Amino acid sequence: MIKKILAITVAALALLPAKAQEGGDAFLRQQQKRDSVLIADQLSYGARVEGLKEGAVLQLPEFDKNQLTEGVELVKPWVLDTLRNKKGSIDLEASLTITSFEEGEYQLPDLKFARTMPDGTTDTLVFKGRPLTVTTMPVDTATFQVHDLRGQISYPLTFAEILPYLIAVLGVILLALIIWLVVRYLRKKRGAILAPPEPAHIVALRKLDKLRGNKLWAPDKQKTYYSGITDALREYMASRYEFGAQEMTTAEIFKAIKDTDFPAEYKEPLKDLFETSDFVKFAKMTVDDDYNAKSLPLAVRFVTDTYQKALDSESQEAKKEE
Repeated sequence: MIKKILAITVAALALLPAKAQEGGDAFLRQQQKRDSVLIADQLSYGARVEGLKEGAVLQLPEFDKNQLTEGVELVKPWVLDTLRNKKGSIDLEASLTITSFEEGEYQLPDLKFARTMPDGTTDTLVFKGRPLTVTTMPVDTATFQVHDLRGQISYPLTFAEILPYLIAVLGVILLALIIWLVVRYLRKKRGAILAPPEPAHIVALRKLDKLRGNKLWAPDKQKTYYSGITDALREYMASRYEFGAQEMTTAEIFKAIKDTDFPAEYKEPLKDLFETSDFVKFAKMTVDDDYNAKSLPLAVRFVTDTYQKALDSESQEAKKEE
């Protein structure tokens, strides 16, 4: 790097009076390595300035209308490249990028660089222009045939090209499924909140109705039969008489009903039913068909009668209030 700033400006040579010095020949290099210059090929055209002292000013020529000469166009402006940098002096290469779109022979103009030395003296470095021959691809008119334009080549789709669209479609389907499940869940939850709870006797009678028939009377199914009957009765008693019958043993249940309006005619039959159920569940006792046939109707009558008595009691109280 030089220690002082090297000022490179672009100005008209006529503005600086200077004596001309022979600077050598300009260079002309193809940017595409070929045996000849074809139409639209780009070339580097410029010169090499050696021994430029520190503090010297080099003025480069400019060309009007982006044309180097008639038929030769300017593609890129001046570019400077440092070739050597020693203490006190520097070697530079200045080049333009040019091209031509017309076949023919051209004489490129001389390159004149105005140089102002650090002591104020000026001179002009003149680099001789180079000839340029631009050719085109030769066409054999005897064998040349004009062909129609070829259509666009179609390539088969690959799985890698289809995969992003497939993932997108599956993502949309999955998202729609999730939305549907969420909406369905919220509707069910809202319906469960809005729907009033069913009366205890309705729930009990529905569960008892599922046990009808003698298919569950077989010895290997009696446990399911009696568990279903007593579980339905426990749930009904817990709601009807407001005590924790579902978590109580048989003895605890019939001890707790002494403080309720439990109908006396059902105490012994139901106690016997619950105890039989315990023997079936825990002692693997087998019950005869007569007792099986009586057990379910007993439970149904108990639920129906107690519910009806509760309705009659409420009706009488309402009449008294009126």
